[in-house]
Amino acid sequence: MRLFIAINFTTETRSQLLVLRDELRGKSERGRYSLPENLHLTLVFLGECDAKQISAAKFSLDAINLEPFNITVDCIGRFKRNGGDLWWAGIRENKALTDLQQELTSVLCSHGFKLEKRKYSPHITLARDVVTDIKPWTIEPFSEKVSTIELMKSEHITGKLTYTAMFSR
Repeated sequence: MRLFIAINFTTETRSQLLVLRDELRGKSERGRYSLPENLHLTLVFLGECDAKQISAAKFSLDAINLEPFNITVDCIGRFKRNGGDLWWAGIRENKALTDLQQELTSVLCSHGFKLEKRKYSPHITLARDVVTDIKPWTIEPFSEKVSTIELMKSEHITGKLTYTAMFSR
């Protein structure tokens, strides 16, 4: 199973993200836009996992210190790509989020996971393969209190990318 650990959002936060996604869509020639139910903030991408790794991931989630904290969405940005860019909603710098991600990475690595070494860049993907001539912009910030993280499964079901929570902490 293809797995990742993420923060999922309330209906209110998703609604605000959808307004941003739709604003981008209205200013773009084309793109593949995130479904409302797929809007999330990835903490750690695990990749393909077997039953033993799933168990280790659940144990890792239970082992970390998770105190509720707020995150704030405050900008729209992009990662440049050939053939179309990946556009995202950005998260304001946040020590609690960074500490959580680092602790989670450390615990997962101690359980044998081989994870990406690149610097964590927290973002919420709004669309992929976007072709537009607009530039990233700032937005009116909005926040959400985070008190739960989830082990998520990624799969295609009848041609639709579907994320399913397998375990919550």
